[in-house]
This record gives sequence, structure tokens and C-alpha cells, in this order.
Amino acid sequence: MAEAETNTIINDKDDQETVPKIITFLSSLLQRVAESNDHCRLFQSQKISVFHGLTRPTISIKSYLERIFKYANCSPSCFVVAYVYLDRFVQMQPSLPINSYNVHRLLITSVLVSAKFMDDMYYNNAYYAKVGGISTVEMNLLEVDFLFGLGFQLNVAPTTFHTYCTFLQREMCMQIQSPLQQLLPQPSFNIGRPLKIHCCFNEDESSHQHQLAV
Repeated sequence: MAEAETNTIINDKDDQETVPKIITFLSSLLQRVAESNDHCRLFQSQKISVFHGLTRPTISIKSYLERIFKYANCSPSCFVVAYVYLDRFVQMQPSLPINSYNVHRLLITSVLVSAKFMDDMYYNNAYYAKVGGISTVEMNLLEVDFLFGLGFQLNVAPTTFHTYCTFLQREMCMQIQSPLQQLLPQPSFNIGRPLKIHCCFNEDESSHQHQLAV
């Protein structure tokens, strides 16, 4: 059953019949996280990194992710793995929460790293730089910084992959909830603190990370 749900989240198309639902759900999740952490900037300082732009990009997260999907030609599974990488990155770099100033660069970098790790064939950094609207030099720098930020922990266990697919399924349920439910007050425990994407590693994943650390 879990495998069937995973295939659904990866292979099903949205209304445009061209983009997998994973793109829609992931962009929605990242949009909510970025907006929440933008608000947190008013309460506590956040570290500036190579992923930060001076201004917010004019292109939306959804349009940017769709652009990456259209031109990168990587497998849909790469976007789930990129999602895992993003979560690992923000957990290992708590002073660098995802916000509107860094989410685009983090996205293009995480997909690049995911494609290199997952796919047999992938485009080089110069191509990804053009897709992402940055220079090749910057793309190279972002990749190196991202890898060190991850501690080079790139392997994703099948159970972890399914866990993150399940979380994206929950995102789908949130999108289709009634307008009345959307107007209900939301928990305030994240006010003033950066909101993370997800935090759910199973025992297999924790053991794997420990082995890599050793």
C-alpha cells in the first residue's frame, strides 16, 4: 500500500497534465515554510549564507520548481530526495532556516546534487546554472557549500524515501481541506522560531547517519 501511495505522489500529474504532483506539493510546503521563517526574521537574527540573495526573487517557488522540472530532465524521484536533502540541511544548519531569500538557491542546488546521486545521466553545473538563473561559478560554490552542510550524507534509505512521500501526501490533504478549516487558528508554538520542513528520521536512517559520521 505504501509503495502504491509513493508511486502516486511521484507519477500522478496535476491539472496541467504535465507536472507530477510532487512539484505542486513540495512547492506548497516550501512556500509555507519560507513565509513562516520570513516572519521569524522579525524575532531573531538568521545567519546570512551564500544561498541568500539581496532581494526576494520575483519568480514564485512553484514556477521555479516547475522550471527546474521542465529543463533539468531528472527523474521525479530526485525531487523527493532533494526534499530529504533540504530537511537534512536545515537540521544540520539550524542558523540557516529556509526563507524567501535563500529557498530558490537551495532548491536548484538540492536538485542538482540529487540528480547526480540518483540518475545515471544528468546535466553539468553550467546547465543547471542557466536553469537556475545564476552563474556557473556561483552554482559550483553552492554545490560545495551544500555538500559540506549535509556532511556529505547523501544516501537515502527506502524507508526514509517512503516516509517523506507520506509527509507530502499530508501536504496534499492540507491543500484540499475546506476553506473553513483554513480559517481556523493555527498553533502558535512556532512564532519567533524558524519553522523546519519536517523532522522524521526512522531508526534505519539514524543508524545510517551514525555510520557515516563514524
